[in-house]
Amino acid sequence: MDAEMEELLAAIGPRLRSLRRDRGMTLAALSEATGISVSGLSRLESGRRRPTLELLIPIARAHRVALDQLIAAPATGDPRVHLTPLRRRAGSVLVPLTRYPGRLRVFKQVIAPCPRRLVAHDGYEWLFVLAGELLLVLGEREITLGPGEVAEFDTAEPHWFGPNGDRPVEILHIFGPQGDKARVRARPEEPPGHQG
Repeated sequence: MDAEMEELLAAIGPRLRSLRRDRGMTLAALSEATGISVSGLSRLESGRRRPTLELLIPIARAHRVALDQLIAAPATGDPRVHLTPLRRRAGSVLVPLTRYPGRLRVFKQVIAPCPRRLVAHDGYEWLFVLAGELLLVLGEREITLGPGEVAEFDTAEPHWFGPNGDRPVEILHIFGPQGDKARVRARPEEPPGHQG
């Protein structure tokens, strides 16, 4: 087996662990959903068991992801990403724009009015408002953002975001699971007549 194939196989275990943890699922719950023993899943995630189709297909089904997302299949030459919108509560839609767990994850979201419920977790988030008004609650602070405005914050701070009012808001949402920050590389526009 060539080195590239070995590297591809070695990366599957950590990817499976990240995917399971991102979904807040325990090994026991995944075992129940797949019929694979807890110890088998643990060995697979740690790289002590070689991944096979018999193991990966039930895991992909349990997480509702394509099999190639689990194995990071090599590109086929087609650069298109086939997006699958996920309907949430009434009026809200989440469109994953990236496919692989364990890295920065990017979503386009349409968020319908919903009750506030502050949460805190590991990670870092970056929000860009496309349309509507977003209300961001960070601890005791409330911040309103309009189209073109950006907010970034550590998700260890209790937070909530949603529409400011009774109309949906559309955003791009980037989440870094281990506290990775999204870095904006664009320079702000200079005012007319400014000499730099």
